[in-house]
Amino acid sequence: MFVVNPTVILQPAHNPFMFSRLSKHFTGSGNPMDLEDYAKALKELGHPSRLRIYKRLVKAGHDGLPVGDLQQEFGIPGSTLSHHISGLVSVGLVKQKREGRILHCIPQFHVFDDLLAFLCDECCVDEKNC
Repeated sequence: MFVVNPTVILQPAHNPFMFSRLSKHFTGSGNPMDLEDYAKALKELGHPSRLRIYKRLVKAGHDGLPVGDLQQEFGIPGSTLSHHISGLVSVGLVKQKREGRILHCIPQFHVFDDLLAFLCDECCVDEKNC
C-alpha cells in the first residue's frame, strides 16, 4: 500500500510545483479557481475513462498526444472519446491545439498541480504537534 506523507508534499523543497492557494490557483481560462471549479475537476477525473485518458496524456508529457493516437490506443469510438476529452477541456485539465488536420490534446500540469495543492494546503493545520 502506498501512503503519502502530506507534510512532505507541502514542503517546497520536496515539491516546487505546489503553489499557495491564496494566489496561484487558476482555471485554464486564467480565472481564479474556487470550490466549484475544484469540484468540477474532481468530477471529471472521477470517471474511469476520463481518468485513463488524462493519465495517458500525463505520461505523454508536455506535448500531449493526437486524438487519433488516443482513439487507436483505447479502441473507443471517436464520438465517445470526444465526449470524454471535452469534459477534461471544460475544467482546464486539457488544452487542445490543432496542427493542420491533427488535433493534439495537451495536459495542463499547472491546473492539476493547483488541484492537488488545494486538497493538501490545509492538511494537518489543526494538529497541535505538526
